[in-house]
Amino acid sequence: MNYLTKAALGLLASLTLAAPALAGNLNGAGGTAIYPVLSVWAQKYHGATGDQVNYQPIGSGGGIAQIKARTVDFANSDKPLKHEELVANNLVQFPQVVISIVPVVHLPGIGAGQLVLDGKTLADIYLGKITRWNDPAIKALNPKVALPNMAVLVVHRSDGSGTTFNFADYLSKVSPEWKSRVGADTSIDWPVGVGGKGNAGVAGTVQQTVGSIGYVEYAYAIQNHLVHTDMVNAAGQRVQPTMEAFQSAASNADFSKVQDFYLILTNQPGAKSWPITAATYMLMRSDYAADRNKNVLKFLDWALKNGQGDAEKLDYVPFPESVVKQIEASWGTTLKVTP
Repeated sequence: MNYLTKAALGLLASLTLAAPALAGNLNGAGGTAIYPVLSVWAQKYHGATGDQVNYQPIGSGGGIAQIKARTVDFANSDKPLKHEELVANNLVQFPQVVISIVPVVHLPGIGAGQLVLDGKTLADIYLGKITRWNDPAIKALNPKVALPNMAVLVVHRSDGSGTTFNFADYLSKVSPEWKSRVGADTSIDWPVGVGGKGNAGVAGTVQQTVGSIGYVEYAYAIQNHLVHTDMVNAAGQRVQPTMEAFQSAASNADFSKVQDFYLILTNQPGAKSWPITAATYMLMRSDYAADRNKNVLKFLDWALKNGQGDAEKLDYVPFPESVVKQIEASWGTTLKVTP
């Protein structure tokens, strides 16, 4: 990502909900995982239509709170909400794109993809049971890697985070101890470690701290030149975080058989599947005025149809046309409006 693009993202990040409520001026808030591509969509949508999209990347928990409080036009969450919570708060959700979460490390002499972890070992690191990088469990997975005799510094999110929800959901599926002791939610009681705000905060802490390990949406790993690990997936295969691996996991998403598009995509089957993937969701209010929702849907529909190339460039997985049609069809019944 070049300097001008970073500057543009920084400018978008500085926009706040204090902006005047002009026609075509949309305010959103929520997850940081989608922010790199949402920022690009907002720039290009503004160029195509003149409409301004202001988005605060404050974490999924913050986005959920703001749409419930009616302070934004739309929100984003990497954690889907269950039917009862949606109904109780007059909310509607639908997926926008698939994100992928990767462990990232900062170790002397170790580059991207040289280290591999499996789910149990990753869980034991975050449980505080593995405290040094040359632990026998890590050495067994990496017999040819010169692992340093160095303390492990665990980095996690400090804010309410859908990225955390999916990361912790994955750990719950591969570690009974994690499931019983910690569980999965946007905010959890971390056994060990230090917190960073947003994907950017975790990325920055790992980047600055030798001996650290964190988890971020893949775009942040690439943009910040972080060292990602490979993973052993549900099929027992070592996989790299690639578009092919993300698409393999996403191919298991069948939204036609679930209510409110509610799907968790962690630990999917398939020899090529990346194990920590997730659909990221847009949240809207069914009790907002039709014109207000229509303006939001114009932007989100434009992104679904015109933003796929930008999503793929940043290693997000866009949905196929069949899923896009499902999403668009739902708007006419849940929001009583189409773009």
